[in-house]
Amino acid sequence: MDLPKAIFCWSGGKDSALCLHKVLSQNLFDVKYLLTTVNDEFKRVSMHGTREDLLDLQASAIGLPLLKVRVKEGTNSEYEKQMEAALLKAKAEGIEQVIFGDIFLEDLRVYRENNLAKVNMKAVFPLWKKDTRVLIKEFIDLEFKTVICCVNDGYFGEEWLGRAINEQFIKELPANVDPCGENGEYHTFCFAGPVFKKEVRFTMGENIYKALDIRTDDTCKTEQMVITKGFWFCDLLPFLTT
Repeated sequence: MDLPKAIFCWSGGKDSALCLHKVLSQNLFDVKYLLTTVNDEFKRVSMHGTREDLLDLQASAIGLPLLKVRVKEGTNSEYEKQMEAALLKAKAEGIEQVIFGDIFLEDLRVYRENNLAKVNMKAVFPLWKKDTRVLIKEFIDLEFKTVICCVNDGYFGEEWLGRAINEQFIKELPANVDPCGENGEYHTFCFAGPVFKKEVRFTMGENIYKALDIRTDDTCKTEQMVITKGFWFCDLLPFLTT
């Protein structure tokens, strides 16, 4: 019996890597493409800040073709337009499932499901509601290799950039941080492990700080306040051989 065809939404980080491993090892779907959103101005993976060159190397090391949704910063409508175009292209090839590595963010799940419903496709969440303490231990036990490429400075200082995900990292996590960073506390770049046919080689570049202004309403919505948060990024560079 043929497996259902699917696209896998690939961020380049640990949750994506673990989720893809589960999907492939359990023979649940016929994954035809990796799908990643790329900031078209900076040529980097959205949120993680990873260079597009490294994204290409990841896909090559995994052995799956890569679909890129190119977006401009701060334009959600443009994102939805470009994503819909990519999904319709996939659907024309008989693909009706889109796999995500999300774990427990309800609003994000609803957003994804609503967008997919517009093109009559279905979202699949293999890690949904799993205990993140169990997931991060499984990730480590499977001997994946990953480094911290981005941290929210509300939780971490710059010195956490470039650290490996291992038992020591988990022991030192602040008490208010989810073990998998599911609330956006940190992001990772995965470069080796069960889903990779070869290791993705890279070097550490400079650390970059980006301040953000995020507007939020209080519970009564009587006034608006501006909360300034920032993110530290480690500029990972492809390893060039001579």
